[in-house]
Amino acid sequence: MKYIFIVIAVIFSACASTGDIVINSQRGHSEQRLAELESVIIPLEASAGAPSGTSAASARQSDIRSVRQMITQMEREASADADYTGKLQAWSGRLAILEGRYSEAQRLYRQSIATSPANVPAVILSIRLEGDPAKRMEIIERELAVVGRRGAQSGSGAGELNIERGKALIELNRFSEAAGAFDVAFSSGINSIYRDSYITDRNRAWELRNTSGITAGTFNLLGRETINWNDCLTIAKNETQLLRFITGGRTISDTELFNRLVDRGFIPYIQDVTANNWPQVRPRADEVVTRAGAAWFIWHLYAEARADRGLLTRYSNRYATGSNPRSPIADIPVLSPFFDSILGCVETEFISLPDGRNFRPVQPMRGTDLLAILRRIDD
Repeated sequence: MKYIFIVIAVIFSACASTGDIVINSQRGHSEQRLAELESVIIPLEASAGAPSGTSAASARQSDIRSVRQMITQMEREASADADYTGKLQAWSGRLAILEGRYSEAQRLYRQSIATSPANVPAVILSIRLEGDPAKRMEIIERELAVVGRRGAQSGSGAGELNIERGKALIELNRFSEAAGAFDVAFSSGINSIYRDSYITDRNRAWELRNTSGITAGTFNLLGRETINWNDCLTIAKNETQLLRFITGGRTISDTELFNRLVDRGFIPYIQDVTANNWPQVRPRADEVVTRAGAAWFIWHLYAEARADRGLLTRYSNRYATGSNPRSPIADIPVLSPFFDSILGCVETEFISLPDGRNFRPVQPMRGTDLLAILRRIDD
């Protein structure tokens, strides 16, 4: 009889072990599927609201449809795991927001928390369903306090909550705090897809950390990868006194301001540093401003602010003499009409050489960088 009990115990133990293996395998598969879903939804959420062309918008909609098909397939896969089901419902709700179906997102949120209370994707969904950034901040801070009491270990939601905190702080124009929130999120052990998707937002927040007090019209131009001449003039007009010599303190139209600056030589007719002759065609106000064009504009404003027109020929007088003149900047010809402006901006550290040798004149100027330079001149 003793041997029978031993055999039964061994068989029962083996069955229990096999059951554990099956359960753990299913759980591992479910977690992997949710991780795959996370990796495709997070980039879509991060890029929501970003300006895009027709082709990019079409590609985005195609991606959203593909993810919806993925969720539908996952929903067909039967699972007795309530946590998995609740998280899947929450991710489906987050995708519904991207689809513009807010009522459906709210319904899925209620289902998710009923199935698996306090799961992290559902917590983030509840934050995203709140339209007011100040109220979102209240929810986020409350949830972070809960995480803090539990211990903010990896997987606790601290990373995801700090991503949401960074986003809300940007909307509230609290940029320095926003950059810090993103950094906390990135160092929390969170999936690398979050850093890949939100690093641009983090860097933009850091660039804008010292822009308190700027006008709304200027703020919309900052952080753009390109700006045109009208944008340059808007930044200079709104945030400095550098154009008062043209306006006399009066309000004039953007077109008149642009034309006066062209006529006075503060805006170049062309932005090609290799050109030897000025073209007859006037520049357009909607032309994208390159680093070369920005250097010209900046250096001429600097000379005007210093009441020193000699700055406009200081460097060519020094370097362009002799039988074999050489430029200290590899990609700027010493006989270029932009030579003085570019060398002046580099020497005064208004604009840097990206690699220590080349100016890269055709690269576009960014609004944030221009504002920082103009403020230095205006001080």
